[in-house]
Amino acid sequence: MSDVILETRGLTKKYKNQYALDNVSITLKKNHIYGFIGENGAGKSTLMKILAGLIFPTSGDMTFMGETDPSAIEQKRKSVGTMIEGPYLYPGYSVRQNVELQRLLIGNPDESATDRVIELVGLSDSKKKKAKKLSMGMKQRLGIAMAMVGNPRFLILDEPINGLDPKNIVTLRSMLKKINQDNDCTIFVSSHILSELYLLATDFIFIHKGKIIETVTHEQLEEKCSQYIFIRNNNIPETVTILEKHFPYVNYKVESDETVKVYAKSDIMTELSGYMMQAGITISELSEKELTLEEYFISITGGGNNV
Repeated sequence: MSDVILETRGLTKKYKNQYALDNVSITLKKNHIYGFIGENGAGKSTLMKILAGLIFPTSGDMTFMGETDPSAIEQKRKSVGTMIEGPYLYPGYSVRQNVELQRLLIGNPDESATDRVIELVGLSDSKKKKAKKLSMGMKQRLGIAMAMVGNPRFLILDEPINGLDPKNIVTLRSMLKKINQDNDCTIFVSSHILSELYLLATDFIFIHKGKIIETVTHEQLEEKCSQYIFIRNNNIPETVTILEKHFPYVNYKVESDETVKVYAKSDIMTELSGYMMQAGITISELSEKELTLEEYFISITGGGNNV
């Protein structure tokens, strides 16, 4: 049996002359948690909406749970839970009424599912409270409960951490890990809080200007984020000239008038040091340091060059 739950091939979404998605091909494996990373407008929500069947691609196709026929995929989407661009709640209804209505709308005959998912997200003590009176963190958890009421095998969450305080973020992270492990549920989740995604995800997919630029496992990302070269000297403009001339394949970020970060392995340090000394640059520091996920994202999107 294949361990692939979803595969896209060349998905493209075009609005007039602008591409929201450009030839997107990804493969998602069962029971993994995928962190989906990109700037605003990169195409994250567009792809999530296509996967959820909320909009249609301009071109390209997909396989979901072994099905390629669109009508068969639509049937399989009963096994998908979604929260895209925030939870859609009925503000005048209670927590329990919101979840129960969602259960009925998706056609889940299991009446016990409503209270089960409310307990799962930690809202049992608040199930009679109206949605409009909930805190932001409780609304996010209610949105996840509504996504979970169909006992999905695939969960799509767009920015579920938005507006949460640190305590609620930790609670949500633990809850999603539990859902993934206990329910054999694949999770596809986006967030701008990359440090939290790093603690949650087993795999990472990076999107930039509508294109997938990299897909890595957590272990591969740890290796890639393991180092960068930190330079402190008295002539950063000349250092940048050296980087552009002799190491055009590496990205960098000018941090200040005296410092620059070079996103490359340490094996170029000796050669780089030689070029700087030939140029008469006084080197105060040349060291290897660790990269954060945010810095790695900047490095692969080219956002650090000439900053």
